[in-house]
Amino acid sequence: MGLSSEMRAKILQFQLNEITEYHIYTRLAQAVKSPENRAVLQRIGEDERRHYEEWKDHTQTSVRPNRLKVFWYTLLGRLLGVTFALKLMEQGEESAQESYADVVAAVPEAEAILHDEDTHEMVLLEMLDEERLRYTGSIVLGLNDALVELTGALAGLTLALQDTKLIALTASITGVAASMSMAASEYLSTKSEETSKTPGRAALYTGVAYIFTVSALVLPYLLLSNYYACLAVSLTIAVLIIAAFNYYVAVAKGEPFRHRFVEMAGLSLSIAVLSFGVGYLLRMLFGIEI
Repeated sequence: MGLSSEMRAKILQFQLNEITEYHIYTRLAQAVKSPENRAVLQRIGEDERRHYEEWKDHTQTSVRPNRLKVFWYTLLGRLLGVTFALKLMEQGEESAQESYADVVAAVPEAEAILHDEDTHEMVLLEMLDEERLRYTGSIVLGLNDALVELTGALAGLTLALQDTKLIALTASITGVAASMSMAASEYLSTKSEETSKTPGRAALYTGVAYIFTVSALVLPYLLLSNYYACLAVSLTIAVLIIAAFNYYVAVAKGEPFRHRFVEMAGLSLSIAVLSFGVGYLLRMLFGIEI
C-alpha cells in the first residue's frame, strides 16, 4: 500500500513513540522489586514492541528510540515511582493519539492499536501496586499538619519574637516534637484499622513528611536576616510544596488537582494570617520587646 509523505511521517512518529516506550517499560520492569509489578510492566512493554513492529510493516523503516526520553522517564520512575512516571508519560501521548483518527482510513490496523492505547495500557497501569501510593494518606497527614501548624507558628513567632535565629530555634523544637507526636498518632490509628498498611511504615511516612516540611519552612530563617522576608519565603515554599504534592497525587492517582490545591493552600495561608494577628495582639497585650 502506498503512503503519502505526510501519512508516512505520522506513522514514523507513532513508531518512534512505541519503540521509545518499549524501552522505558522494559527498563522500569528491571528496576522494580515486586514480581507482580514487573510482570505488568513487561506485558505493556511487549504490547509497545508489537505496535512498533506493526507500524514498521507499513514504513519498512527501523527507528531508534528517543534515548533522552527513555533516560528521563526511567529516572522519574526510580525517584517518584513507576506509576507517576508512566501516567505522566501517557498523558503526554494523548495529543499524539488524537491524530490516530487520520491514519485509520489509510491503515485499518491503526484502529486496533488505538484501542490498545486508550484502554489496555491504562487498565494495566491501574494494576500496579506501589507502597508510596498506598501510604499517600499518611504522607498527606504529615504534610498537611506540618504546613498548617508551622505556617501558623512561624507567622505568630515572626511578629512576637522578631529574631530570625530565635524563631528558627523555637519553630524547630515545636516541629520535631509535633512530628513525633503525629507519627505516634498515625501508628496507633493505623494499628486500630483494618488495612493493608503496616503501622510502623505509616508512622514513618507521616513523620518523614512532617520533618521534611518543617525543615523547608524553617530554612529561610537560618539564611536570611529580615524576619518579614523570611516569613514571605516560608509561605511561598509552603505553597510550592502543596502544589508539587497535589500535582503528584493528581497524576499518580487521577485525582483533581485544583480543588485539593486551593483547599490546602487556603487553609495553610488562612491559619498563617490568623496566627500573625494573634502574635501581634499578644505582643501588644504583654508588652514584650525582644
